[in-house]
Amino acid sequence: MVIASSANYRHIPVMLMETLENLNIKNNGIYVDGTLGLGGHSEQILKKIDSGLLLGIDRDKDAIGIAEERLLKNKNFKIIHNSYKNLKIILNELKIDAVDGILLDLGLSSFQLENNERGFSHKYKSSLDMRFDISSKDYTAEEIINKNKLKDLTHVFKEFGEEKHAYKIAKLIKELRGEIDVLSITSIIDKVTPYKFRLKTYSRIFQALRIAANNELDHLKNFLSSFIDVLNPGGRIVVISYHSVEDRIVKHKFKDLKQNDMIKLIYKKPLIPSEIEINQNKRARSAKMRVGEKIG
Repeated sequence: MVIASSANYRHIPVMLMETLENLNIKNNGIYVDGTLGLGGHSEQILKKIDSGLLLGIDRDKDAIGIAEERLLKNKNFKIIHNSYKNLKIILNELKIDAVDGILLDLGLSSFQLENNERGFSHKYKSSLDMRFDISSKDYTAEEIINKNKLKDLTHVFKEFGEEKHAYKIAKLIKELRGEIDVLSITSIIDKVTPYKFRLKTYSRIFQALRIAANNELDHLKNFLSSFIDVLNPGGRIVVISYHSVEDRIVKHKFKDLKQNDMIKLIYKKPLIPSEIEINQNKRARSAKMRVGEKIG
């Protein structure tokens, strides 16, 4: 068994410079990295705060272990194994009334994608777990397939993956007998999808199963309904999303908050990575960043 270590993973934080600039970091401020991952963004935020505090939150204990090692040289941070949707509860327990900035990077880390035991990637023969928190009682992706009827599984692929062959793929999956794993899913996609479109279909189907297994959209909606209560006036919220389902949710919530004079939008349209960044880090190619600042 290989022990997870920050030295084993080449981690490139997406839109790092844009994140640091738009958080408007004060050296005595309190900041939240709600999706800590391997700690790439947090490591750089900590370089900009002196007497301040960084709170890192993540659902993946293995990722937390790597991030903790990365951040050890700093003293002004706390890491919490939880979901960012519970931010108000977490801050209440820490007796913190409000923070100066919040970051959410809603993408998977390279560590998760390269793990050949949890089923996040179509590249590895693996069981279909896909839970961020393997200690949780959440359904695995395989259990979601088994428990959902054809109509509901089609809905998962259509709504969370925006897959046009959702029904065909769901029907063939429901007809499988025995263990459902990564290989059986990719084999079905190969039957339904022309060769040149397969990679995108793999991504959409695996994305949809991952979102369902982790209730990701519910976590995002719950967070967006309450984060404003724990953000200081002038504080910034930065959200990086990677597909249109998440981006639409963030866009509409920010728009509602703007109309109610609770935040101002720093940009009318989302920021996207530069061509240079995309060439250096292919995972950044679909990223969109939205930024709001609390009024008051």
